Amino acid sequence: MFVITRNGKTTVYTGWQAWLIGLAMVIAAWLFFAVVAAVFVGVAISVGIMMLLLVPALAVVALVGSMMRR
Repeated sequence: MFVITRNGKTTVYTGWQAWLIGLAMVIAAWLFFAVVAAVFVGVAISVGIMMLLLVPALAVVALVGSMMRR
C-alpha cells in the first residue's frame, strides 16, 4: 500500500497499482545503482591508467635529471 499526500489531499494506492508503483521504484533504484557503479568503475580505471603511465614517467624524469646534474 502506498499513501501519497499532495496539496493536503491523500491518495491511497493498493492492489495492482501498488505493485506497479513498487516495480517502478525498484527499476529506478537498479538504474541509479548501475549508473553509480559505472561511474566508480570508470574513475577507478582512469586513475589506474594514469598511475600506470605517470609513475614510471616521473621515475625516468628523476633519473635523467639526476644524471644531468652530475
